[in-house]
Amino acid sequence: MARKSKTSKSKVSTTSDELKGWQQIAAFLGEPTSVVQRWASEGMPVRRQGRFVSTTPQELNDWMGKESGKPVHVATGNDDLTSELKRAVSFARREK
Repeated sequence: MARKSKTSKSKVSTTSDELKGWQQIAAFLGEPTSVVQRWASEGMPVRRQGRFVSTTPQELNDWMGKESGKPVHVATGNDDLTSELKRAVSFARREK
């Protein structure tokens, strides 16, 4: 009788747009975990579920835009970088 091998599942969710844990949030923002934890204590939107934290990329983008006063969007692997560049250039031109 042949045994089926178990496939390991990744802890990083690819279908959900929720970031779970400090490491995923820090990786999304491109900052060290300690910086992300400090930002959370200063008002960055995170949901605490016991000892776990979670948030969404949209919540982080909205918060970063509010903090900087400019529209912000963190580009991920799923984004069309050409359209993001066009959006940023059009915003910069309006600011002049």
